[in-house]
Amino acid sequence: MSTPHNSAKMGDIAETVLLPGDPLRAKFVAETYLKDPVQFNAVRNMLGYTGVYKGKKVSVMGSGMGVPSIGIYSYELIHFYGVKNLIRVGSCGSYTKDLKLYDIILAMGACTNSSYSNQYKLPGTFSAIASWDLLYKAKQSAEKQNIDVKVGNILTSDVFYTPDADEYKKWAGMNVIAVEMETYALYCNAANAGVNALTILTVSDSIATGEKTTPEEREKGFTNMMGIALELA
Repeated sequence: MSTPHNSAKMGDIAETVLLPGDPLRAKFVAETYLKDPVQFNAVRNMLGYTGVYKGKKVSVMGSGMGVPSIGIYSYELIHFYGVKNLIRVGSCGSYTKDLKLYDIILAMGACTNSSYSNQYKLPGTFSAIASWDLLYKAKQSAEKQNIDVKVGNILTSDVFYTPDADEYKKWAGMNVIAVEMETYALYCNAANAGVNALTILTVSDSIATGEKTTPEEREKGFTNMMGIALELA
C-alpha cells in the first residue's frame, strides 16, 4: 500500500525505523551501517531504506524539517506500514553551556510552541514524552558503548529564526536543555497510536555560545548517535 508520500509496499519497511531529518543522512546511515540495504522510497526525494543490522531488519527514512513534515511521515509509517518503534536521530541546538558540540541527548520529553496537539481536542495541555522502554534501552546502549548522554527535556519549535535572541533563556530557566523542530509531533503520534517513540539528538550548534557544525559534519559525523539507535532494533 503506497501513500502520497511513500511508494513502499506493505512489508518493505521494518517495525523499527530510524528517522533522521535529512534524507541524505538516511542514505548515509543505510550505506554505512546496514547490510544489503534496499531503497523503498524516493517520493519527493525523501529517501527510505531497509536493511539488516546484526541479524535484525531495520529501516531508515528521512522525515524532513518541522512538525508538519515528521507528523505526516511518522503517521503513515505507523498507520499504513505497521511500524512499532520510531527513533528520531537528529541534530539540535543547545540551550546550556554545559552541552558541547557533538554531545548526545536522549529526549525524555518535549515542550513546544506548536499547536499540533490541538487536533486531539484535549481539555488541557498534553505532555509529550518518550516511550520508557526505548529510553531505558537507549541509556543502557550508551553505557555499554561508553558514550556519555544527557537525558532531559527539550523544546520542539515551529520557529527557526526568531527576532528575540534571548528567548531561549526563558526555556533554559525551566531546565529545557536544547531545541529542535520535530519531536513533539512524533511523540504525539506515537502516544495516540500506542506505539513507541524516542528522539536521540546530537548537539550541532550552541545557542548559548554560538558554536556550530557544518552541514557535512551533521550528515556524516554523528556516528555515536547512530550506534546507540541501531542497538534498539
